[in-house]
Amino acid sequence: MSFSRRNFLIATGVAAAGTTVLSACSSGSSSSSNDKVPSVTGAKTMNIPVGTKADSTGPAPEVKGAVKGGTIYSLDQFDMDHMDPAQIYVSTEGAITRPVLRGLTGYKIDEKGGCTLVGDVATDAGTMKDGGKTWSFTIKDGIKWEDGADLSMDDVRHTFERLFASFITEGPRYVQQWLVGGDKYKGPYDGKSLDSIEIDGKTVTFRLTEARADFNYTLAMPGYGLVPKKKDTKEKYDKRPYSLGPYKVESRSIGKSMTYVRNEHWDPKTDAIRNAYPDKFVFQFGFEPVASTDRYIADKGNDQYAMSIFNEVAAERIAQVLTNAKLKKRVLTEVDTVTYYWPINTTRIKDVKVRQAINWAWPHQQLQTIRGGKATSELATTILSPVTPGYEKFDLYGTDTKPGGDPKKAKALLKEAGKLGQKLVIAYQQSDNAVKQAVAIKNALEDAGFTVVNKQVDKSTFYTQIGKIDNDFDLFAAGWSPDWPGGYSVFYPCWSGKNIGDGRSNYAQLNDPSVNKAIDTASTIADTAKANKAWGAIDKQIMELAAVVPDYHSIRNWMYGSKVGNVVYDSGNTCVALCKLYATK
Repeated sequence: MSFSRRNFLIATGVAAAGTTVLSACSSGSSSSSNDKVPSVTGAKTMNIPVGTKADSTGPAPEVKGAVKGGTIYSLDQFDMDHMDPAQIYVSTEGAITRPVLRGLTGYKIDEKGGCTLVGDVATDAGTMKDGGKTWSFTIKDGIKWEDGADLSMDDVRHTFERLFASFITEGPRYVQQWLVGGDKYKGPYDGKSLDSIEIDGKTVTFRLTEARADFNYTLAMPGYGLVPKKKDTKEKYDKRPYSLGPYKVESRSIGKSMTYVRNEHWDPKTDAIRNAYPDKFVFQFGFEPVASTDRYIADKGNDQYAMSIFNEVAAERIAQVLTNAKLKKRVLTEVDTVTYYWPINTTRIKDVKVRQAINWAWPHQQLQTIRGGKATSELATTILSPVTPGYEKFDLYGTDTKPGGDPKKAKALLKEAGKLGQKLVIAYQQSDNAVKQAVAIKNALEDAGFTVVNKQVDKSTFYTQIGKIDNDFDLFAAGWSPDWPGGYSVFYPCWSGKNIGDGRSNYAQLNDPSVNKAIDTASTIADTAKANKAWGAIDKQIMELAAVVPDYHSIRNWMYGSKVGNVVYDSGNTCVALCKLYATK
């Protein structure tokens, strides 16, 4: 879910088979009248239940006071690296594609800020058999692609079979891992089908290698959005996806802008999740946070109808905006599930003492100040966020007592390891604020006895580059929120040795047998309380190996124009809900 590679979605432990309610974080802090800085540690959890067939039936409830027409604009730093759903594993990409991509399941937002898992193109959120090893979904009638062609069962099969193609490298790997026969399947382009995907009329059935009571939550990820078989352009599909939603891509200038217009073949009666109030969305890229914030403050012309998917209130403007009651009314503030951290490349930095020294030297407090202070984040000492069930508070590297870092302790560890002067190559995204943070990190680590080389990486391809096994970096700016309600979706994708590969999210390339075994064991625990305890123990186990520097838990502050109505948080997808916005008259 920064918006991290998989800054999705929600936090909880492994669900017992048959569970219909899972937990997600919710700050309840979006009220502009609340002057208190929200607390990540004090944030409560909310239930995300599995909805009924009625909940899955469209149209989506109307937004009170909403009007149709007009254009909504965006002011954001960068374009999307991927728009092919199978390649989407970054939450900005997930957020921007919600108006065009649809999946079998999805999250329905209510007017109080809660959400429910419902059928999206499916009539409901699925039927589970065999304790979760078999799942079936029936497709609604009347769903059409943007050219008027019906969504076919061939499209549904093709969507999941193409996940195995060699050019799909960046998206989630859960379905590929779980489908029976998936370990040998190479995709549909040679004419072969996967037997564990069965079609009977309008019902698709998936047969899994293991019981997954949360499979219907998994399928709500944007990475499992549907793709039309006849319009699949393979690698080229990444630049221009086909729409099943209320909008379609009219034009796109990579790196500069993208425009959505109405999809006249979308039938709101088939969609319980999305509203479609604006006539058009015009996404504009290339704006640093200070520039976008200043335009929101000025609130002139088309900027009155603007919002951001990525850009939050700039650190340099946080105090100005949040202490001004008039400006603060136009800020959506939410506690997120994400933990931002700096994975350490364990294939390059093999000595545990060196990795521990990095943790001891880390300038947490200085970085928080650069980000805008306590209004934007809380310092992290763990991989799991405090809003994640299973979280256990511990502090192995003195962050709470010395938030500015302990260079003496770090240098002593380096000397003990015989590694004084150890070179570190640090990758970070190109932005004004990232540069400031990189300088602070370099200074702190060099005070502790390291030799540091900072390297800027293009922000639109950052996660692609750090996701390569053979990269030249020792640390990377990254972060993670659970992909769906389950501790498995934090620790398997990011810390299991089974998930090392180009485009995968085990950035640290950690392949520790004891960690791998603990993750596999915890994933089989049906009792939620016991599973949560196991995930908390795995967190500490990884931190003892110092495979990562936890940096901060995020508090989001999105500013928007005065004529944008109903700016609300999509807690299922941890982003601004584009399909709930409208342009006021």
